[in-house]
Amino acid sequence: MSTSLQFLIAFVLAALIGALAYWRKSLSLSGAVGATILGTLTFGFGGLAGSAVLLTFFISSSALSKYKTQRKEAVAEKFSKGSTRDFWQTMANGGVAAITISLWGLTGDPAHWAAFAAAYATANADTWATELGTLAKQQPRLITNLRQKVPPGTSGGITLWGTTASFLGALLIGLVAQINGPFNFGLVLIIAIAGLLGALSDSRLGATLQATYVCETCQLETEQHPVHNCGTPTTHVRGMPWMNNDWVNFLATLTGAVFGGILVSFI
Repeated sequence: MSTSLQFLIAFVLAALIGALAYWRKSLSLSGAVGATILGTLTFGFGGLAGSAVLLTFFISSSALSKYKTQRKEAVAEKFSKGSTRDFWQTMANGGVAAITISLWGLTGDPAHWAAFAAAYATANADTWATELGTLAKQQPRLITNLRQKVPPGTSGGITLWGTTASFLGALLIGLVAQINGPFNFGLVLIIAIAGLLGALSDSRLGATLQATYVCETCQLETEQHPVHNCGTPTTHVRGMPWMNNDWVNFLATLTGAVFGGILVSFI
């Protein structure tokens, strides 16, 4: 198959999946555009193996975002965006992966493949931790000291249940990433560990640098700005104003990709 035909097929498939996700309200219109861009690069450079990794992340994370939504409603007040992903959310979660799979397609370097898989392992680990961790019965503790208890949904708050879910989400990506060759347990473990480390860096950034605001009406800390869901303007209380959740996700996937690319040299 010629390269141009492969990318044409990649674009058509990515556009169809993006349209389906838009219809299912997993993506906004801009999110569907972002997913089409990411899908075209991933399908085009990564073939079946890359596509399987991307689809595993998208399907599992989208399904979990719809899981027990009523129990998550109170926590959702803290998040800047809902479960319908927009353009910047798709890029924050998949931008690093798109770059690394492109490099793998051009060079065939195993480090780039590991970085690609680790980037999506991070995104999947973070999503699983958020979607399942907020359902934990135990109260989260702040990742910076592991002693301070914080309300569910607080940026940087972690639980044993959420961390376990995070590792399992990364492990799933590691297992799927094996579709392109003979099974390699060492690579699976490296991708899972890199994904977990990336997700933990997400929590660390959330606790230290991510912008946090407060709604005076609800007396609630939130990522939402400039206006809370209730209609009240929010006031910045800590973190860097430009460091929103999309930037945190991007930096976390970059961290996971770096770990994956480095650790693969040890197997």
